[in-house]
This record gives sequence, structure tokens and C-alpha cells, in this order.
Amino acid sequence: IKYAANAFLATKISFINDIARLCERLGADVTVVAAGIGADDRIGPRFLQAGIGFGGSCFPKDVGALSRMAEGAGLHPGLLRSVMEINREAQRRFVARADELLGGLDGREIGVWGLAFKEGTDDLRDSPAVAVVEMLIERGATVRAHDPAALANAATRLPGILLCDDPYVAAAGADAVAICTPWPEYSAVDFGQVRQVMHGDLILDGRNMLDPAVVAAAGLRYVGIGRGGAKPLDPVVSALTNRAT
Repeated sequence: IKYAANAFLATKISFINDIARLCERLGADVTVVAAGIGADDRIGPRFLQAGIGFGGSCFPKDVGALSRMAEGAGLHPGLLRSVMEINREAQRRFVARADELLGGLDGREIGVWGLAFKEGTDDLRDSPAVAVVEMLIERGATVRAHDPAALANAATRLPGILLCDDPYVAAAGADAVAICTPWPEYSAVDFGQVRQVMHGDLILDGRNMLDPAVVAAAGLRYVGIGRGGAKPLDPVVSALTNRAT
């Protein structure tokens, strides 16, 4: 039952991430789509936040275990395999987007906000943020990272990056800042100050946690996940979105 429950929740995340890809292609905003379908009581708003995917000690392990169980029974677990592939692809696409927007990552400095697999923990197990950092390094980028709780664990897990105890320090001199874990602290930063300390102007919101208008007002470029038509949310959509948090 636990495997099936966690696989279902992981499927919701991969589903909305696949919808996010379509939204980017069509110029739509996945946060509006998620708020709309999440208002349906048969679906509910939780686990419909598009981003760089899920991680941690449960979802990847349990989806994999259920998939192997199906294979052992002589079945082809196509849906479960797709859930995991879409999850991995979310991280690859995030890094590829950074590469595209910056005209290459080799020699670039990237500030990363968030390393834990989710907010409220120091757990780096199967963290999408760690996967993103490793891909950035593979492409030649220099990474300066901040996390409110996971820096001690990151010191051994990610020895090739500079760890910062302040998000502004992580952003200093950066060509882009990538938000990889939705810590609430990142919504409260002064983006005017961020603009002053950055070398570039690109904010990559891998968790769709920021208001694009606030970021743009500070003179920064905002790029989220599946937010091809991102605009300030009207009160109705904002209320629906807040139900998911």
C-alpha cells in the first residue's frame, strides 16, 4: 500500500511537469492550469507544483520498488517507468534551459538557492537540487550554493562547490541564480539587492515559488517552469494556488 500511495503522488508530480512542458510550448502558465485542476475535489491541489522534480528517501525508492515488483510478476510497468523518466528529465531540462539562456555554461557562475530535496530538512538523498548542481558542474559552471539547513551535509556530498551561509553571498557575481528548493526564505529576499550583487540578471525559478512581477520590478529576468505566459496572478487564481501550499 505504501509503495502504491507514494507512486501515485509521484505520478501527480510527473504529470504536472509534463503539462509544464506543454505550457512552455504553447505560451501558457502551468500554475494557472494546476490551480484550475486542483480546484476539482476529485483531484485536489497537493503535489501539483511543477518544478525540477521529486526526490528524498521515499518517492524514488518506492516507485522503483513497485516497478520492480511489477516486472517480477511478468508485467511491463510503463507508467511507473515514465514517472521516473519525466522526473529525471525535469532536472536535465532545467540545466539545458540555463545553458540556452546564458549562451553556454562553461565558465559561468551560478548561484544555487536550495540543496535539500525539499524545504524543512537537511536531507540530500536523491535531491533534484544535487542532480542540478552536478550537471552544472559537468557543463563547466562554477557553483556557489546556499541552503538554510543542508550545508553541513553538502560539504561532503558536493565538495566541488562553494557553500554560502547567506543567499546574497551565493548570488554575488553570479550570471544566474537557480532556485532549486522551495525554502520560504527565498520568497522574502530583497531582489533589488540581489540585482545589485549579481553579475547577470537571470533568475531561474525551479520551484515556481516567486512572483514574476516582483522579480521583474527589480530589473531581473524571471524564468520559471512551464510559465510561458507568466503574469501576476489574479485574486481568484492566487487563492486557488494558495490552497496547494
